[in-house]
Amino acid sequence: MIRQVALSAVLTLATTFGAQAQDTGLVTLETRQDSQGWEAVGRLDIRGKGFCTAALIRDRLILTAAHCLYDIDGTLIDPRRFSFQAGLRDCFAQTTRAVVHPDYTHCGEATNAREVAIDIAVLELDRPIRNTRIRPYQIAPRPVTGDEVGVVSYGRGREDAPSLQQVCDVLGRQTGVIVMTCDVEYGSSGSPVFMVRDGESRIASVVSAMACVNGQIWSLVTSLVGP
Repeated sequence: MIRQVALSAVLTLATTFGAQAQDTGLVTLETRQDSQGWEAVGRLDIRGKGFCTAALIRDRLILTAAHCLYDIDGTLIDPRRFSFQAGLRDCFAQTTRAVVHPDYTHCGEATNAREVAIDIAVLELDRPIRNTRIRPYQIAPRPVTGDEVGVVSYGRGREDAPSLQQVCDVLGRQTGVIVMTCDVEYGSSGSPVFMVRDGESRIASVVSAMACVNGQIWSLVTSLVGP
C-alpha cells in the first residue's frame, strides 16, 4: 500500500522544492548474490488486505509505516493477520504485537503532511530471526537536502522479489516530511530508505506516501530522529 498526500500539501511542496535530479532506476534483486546486504528487508503481508514493506531493526522487531496497520474502516488490524518474509527467501515469521507512533492519527486515504511526518510503526515477531546472512539494520541520522539515499521496496507488479533503487535524492524537508525522488509504488509503504554511514547501510527514514505534481512522482517519508 501507499497513499497520495492531500492536494493542499502537494501544492505547498511543489512550490518549495526544485526539479527532479537524475536517479538510478529500479533493479530487481532476483538472486542471493543480488540481495546481499538487503536480506533484512521483507514483504509484510496483511491477510485479507494486501502487503507493505518492512525491515528488521532487531532480531524480533520490524519497522514499517503506521498506516499499514489500519483497515479500510480505520480500525487497527489484529497483529495476527500480519506475516513477515525477510527477502521472501530465507525467513518467515508471524507478528504478535504492533505499536504505532503515539501521536499518529489515521486519516484514511486523504492523508496530510502532519500524519506523514510520524507515519511509523514497529511490530514484534513471534520468534527472533537469527541468521548469519540476515542482520538487523541500525538507524542513520536524518537525511538533509542534497543527500543521496537508496530504497529497497516491494510494489505492485513486483511482489515476488524486492527492488533496489541505489541512488535517489533528498529534495528537502517541510513540516517534518522529507521529500525524495525515489521511485515508489503501491506496496512500497514502509520501505526503508538507506544511507551509508561508516561503510554500513543504515535506515534513515521510512516511505509513507507519494505526491504527484505535473506528472512527476515524489516519495514522502518520515524522519526517524524524533519518532
